[in-house]
Amino acid sequence: MPKSSSITQLGQKGSLQVAKKAKKIKMKTHSGAKKRLFVTGTGKIRHYRSGHGHKLEHKGHARRRRLRQDTAINKVYAKEIRTLIPYKK
Repeated sequence: MPKSSSITQLGQKGSLQVAKKAKKIKMKTHSGAKKRLFVTGTGKIRHYRSGHGHKLEHKGHARRRRLRQDTAINKVYAKEIRTLIPYKK
């Protein structure tokens, strides 16, 4: 009898398993985060300040001007927030 390779023998026995490459699951963007956060050209995450939607009559002019502007997210939370918006560049 001719000698056959070990791969062929294993294949005949059915015990040879080919390792399949696992597919990576596409991450989903957090719906609330994608509406409220944006990324600058330099990669910083920014958001609009809260408190500028209504009831502005009793707030001062300087305060209203300040609330109109956006502000950067604290670096402590930036890494955590990037997981919520993985595809925003």
